[in-house]
Amino acid sequence: MTSAAGKLGHAVRGGGVTPVLAAAFLWGTVGPAQILATSSASPVAIGACRMLLGGFVLGLFTARRAGIRTVWQRNTRWWTLVSILVTAVFQACFLEAVARGGAALATAVTFGTVPAVTGVCGRILAGERLSGPWVCGTACAVGGIALLLVPADGAPADSMGVLLGMIAGASFGVYISATKQLGDRGADTAAAAPTSVFCAGILVSPWALAHPDGLTEPRSLVLIGWLALATTALGYLLFTWGVGRISGATVGTLSLAEPLVSTALGVALLGERPGPSAVADAVLLLGGLVLVSAPALRRRRPVGPAQR
Repeated sequence: MTSAAGKLGHAVRGGGVTPVLAAAFLWGTVGPAQILATSSASPVAIGACRMLLGGFVLGLFTARRAGIRTVWQRNTRWWTLVSILVTAVFQACFLEAVARGGAALATAVTFGTVPAVTGVCGRILAGERLSGPWVCGTACAVGGIALLLVPADGAPADSMGVLLGMIAGASFGVYISATKQLGDRGADTAAAAPTSVFCAGILVSPWALAHPDGLTEPRSLVLIGWLALATTALGYLLFTWGVGRISGATVGTLSLAEPLVSTALGVALLGERPGPSAVADAVLLLGGLVLVSAPALRRRRPVGPAQR
């Protein structure tokens, strides 16, 4: 298993942009998959199962005993606890936001919030400069969210769904910053990801135990399998390799690929027909991706020992 992970790691080791974008593509399938499955199970319960199974499988490929010790040492344990908490909040809020507001709206609001949070956290925690491309990309994201919130055919967006999406986005932004802090303090980020995901699953599992209805339906099992193996195990594997090689602000803005994927799948698979505002939103998000990705691809940072 470790040899397979090593080969994949070698393939993406040249820079952080490609694996982060690949992870964002996988994560963009979460909302459409949830809607396609039409499961009667609680979104929070599905999220708990996703984290438990996905975190376990991810740990099989990436976690080593020595690496796990590094995430619980004195100078890293608090950041590990932060990453566990925000992972649990993200999963619960995002899946509930999708159930309330739909895949496109929930994903766009969530990942339109991420760049601003990661940029501010990077500035406060690591002194990262908020570059011109980041400012422009974040401005595109804010504009995109504003367009998505414009009522379609006179129907206002679900306010609670929007709020949950923003909380999920803020949580993921903090997770990105916490992961970078763990790497900077000598923790093995390959072990930090499964630790965060699996422990977050344990944290949310009481909800699944209290609301087990629908979890054993075939549709629910297929959904959990996809979310756990593809979007969690493989997605976090790619994300972990990429996040240590580019700035937190850049990672946050690259995550805007997720709502683009979700919207495209909504059109292709769910029969959604975006109006002019949604098309303009996609253009803004894509513009933000281009602004941030191009400079990052030209300036690939060397990989230090703590990032290998």
